[in-house]
Amino acid sequence: MTGIKTTGEKKLMLFSGRAHPELAEEVAHQLGVGIVPTKAFDFANGEIYVRYQESARGADCFLIQSHTAPINKWIMEQLIMIDALKRASARSITVIVPFYGYARQDKKHRGREPISARLVADLMKTAGADRILTVDLHTDQIQGFFDGPVDHLFALPVLADYVAAKVDRSKLTVVSPDAGRVRVADRWCDRLGAPLAIVHKRRDKDVANQVTVHEVVGNVNGRVCVLVDDMIDTGGTICAAAEALFAHGAEDVIVTATHGVLSGPAADRLKNSQVSEFVFTNTLPDPVTLDLDKITVLSIAPTIARAVREVFEDGSVTSLFDEEA
Repeated sequence: MTGIKTTGEKKLMLFSGRAHPELAEEVAHQLGVGIVPTKAFDFANGEIYVRYQESARGADCFLIQSHTAPINKWIMEQLIMIDALKRASARSITVIVPFYGYARQDKKHRGREPISARLVADLMKTAGADRILTVDLHTDQIQGFFDGPVDHLFALPVLADYVAAKVDRSKLTVVSPDAGRVRVADRWCDRLGAPLAIVHKRRDKDVANQVTVHEVVGNVNGRVCVLVDDMIDTGGTICAAAEALFAHGAEDVIVTATHGVLSGPAADRLKNSQVSEFVFTNTLPDPVTLDLDKITVLSIAPTIARAVREVFEDGSVTSLFDEEA
């Protein structure tokens, strides 16, 4: 007989970067595991150092890091952590990215532009990632940028069930803030049994975050409108869409988004808008400067933990969302 047989069992190890440790702790709690102790710090010139304090040899490693501000620092830290796991002889490396940085740069709108979402995927693959697990990508096509399995999770069940418990469904209308979100809004309609409306907008290609709303397609008069989006950054698009809905007779507007980026003027815009409630998940940490009573944050940790367990046990991540298909 040649070779050696082993009877060892598979081992799951969870690692976390420094960007959003609160979410990592929640995921660890849901899985019933601890986060692997990690020594990480910045040198005086900004270089990042990482060393794991437990052996990862032969383990199925899951590394969670959300690309929050300062986004470039945390992406670089994640790449370094992936490289460290590869060199530590990890059996497999699954990168958990609750919020995927540069996702909005998924195609060329004009000449001489980069496709930065593809670049981020290439960097992860080169660093040693075997698999990506992420939540509500800006566009589905980003899954094809990574040369390996991509598990695309959805926050829709978490967000939609919260809204359904608060609002009379007979008065509910689901609204897409632009044409690009219509497919997502359709899924909301199927889950809530509500009609669909669309806000038609035009963006100034030469001015960042500049949005002009033109018209509302669909009946929103006297209705409770739920605006659904994947992310809110400066709040310009969503607040302009909400104003258009109120101008067309909406009784109330609730905004839901998976990722609350909330940068720049977002705090003032959300505070001064007529929207009654903004509902996000905790894929990104709460901005410390934002203290608004109208913001609700729901946990995405149970969804991520269930997906991690399915991946580890060679199960089906898709089965978690079969009812949405």
